[in-house]
Amino acid sequence: MSWAEKSLDELGTVSRGRSRHRPRDAAHLYGGEYPFIQTGDVKHAGLYLTEYEHTYSEAGLAQSKLWPEGTLCITIAANIADTSILKIRACFPDSVIGFIPEKEKADARFIKYLFDAMLKKRYMNFTQGAAQDNLSQGKLLSLKFPVPNFRTQKSIADILCKYDELIDNNNRRIELLEESARQLFKEWFVRFRFPGHEHIKIINGVPAGWESKKVGDLLMKIKRPGKVKKDEYLEFGEFPCVDQSRDFIGGYTDASDIVIKEPLPLVVFGDHTRVLKFIDFPFACGADGTQLLHPNDDRLSIQYFYFALVTVDLSNYFYARHFKFLKDQILLIPTEQLMQAFTDIASTNMKQVSKLRDQNKQLALARDLLLPKLMNGEIAV
Repeated sequence: MSWAEKSLDELGTVSRGRSRHRPRDAAHLYGGEYPFIQTGDVKHAGLYLTEYEHTYSEAGLAQSKLWPEGTLCITIAANIADTSILKIRACFPDSVIGFIPEKEKADARFIKYLFDAMLKKRYMNFTQGAAQDNLSQGKLLSLKFPVPNFRTQKSIADILCKYDELIDNNNRRIELLEESARQLFKEWFVRFRFPGHEHIKIINGVPAGWESKKVGDLLMKIKRPGKVKKDEYLEFGEFPCVDQSRDFIGGYTDASDIVIKEPLPLVVFGDHTRVLKFIDFPFACGADGTQLLHPNDDRLSIQYFYFALVTVDLSNYFYARHFKFLKDQILLIPTEQLMQAFTDIASTNMKQVSKLRDQNKQLALARDLLLPKLMNGEIAV
């Protein structure tokens, strides 16, 4: 079956996002009920986009536009040609282009997978050597690519979607496992409704027999053998690179001499992003402001330490290096019995999280091996 050469605007409506101000320049535009999607949100998303960091107010919406659910978001600045499909109505800035497929002519899922298989690399070639590595709408529409009929598009997308649906289901299970441990931590160590709390006195805001210390006084010094710059990340490699981005794994490297193998597990903290990651496998550290954290007190389990840090709120410090503020936070050290009881539960949850992440890695690998063969017609559907 022959595939016709088409440009994006021959398959649907293409329009650029609208936003006149950055959050720090016009605070009154933000903080309302309307999702405001940025390039980082698109990059972080999978097939479908449901999570975002910022929202617009009514004033923000007035100078922007709400794109409908089903719109394919395409980034043209910062991260070139990253894509995800809106599962919600949302606004986005002019660094994102919206593609709304024409009915019976294009399947947004197929176009997204086509970007993943071949178009992203082709569009990135357009931006190499440009001052800001941005992709214009004109260049986006100038490229033609082979597209099958709508029925074939849908069949291909249906096959690939099965993998992404399994990945999304595992991600939801991961969120539930981490959330249950987080809520248990708050119940026992923030609200002080731990087993037997009725018989324990509270002295100066702390249960009797507990101790309090600053986080900075509880940190082990961890030697880093080296770092990996973002432009040195590999798409595939022997060792994962962990940085401060919202993506759990930023990329890969084959440089075994810079891999951190102990102490594990440990906690990775993003100095700017405030992202916390529980890492229980050998990894290379990204060169973007990550801090490696592990308790120096044997009374603290790494599971307790991680969820204690997760409960810390550093959002009031806005754009800053947050590690200095984290070190000033107070951390409670409960009784050994209570510490062990929490650790047993949290450890079970985090081991299951690791298994689910491993499953997702294998699912993504299988999908990505199948992807180019479906997209070039090597495998007929």
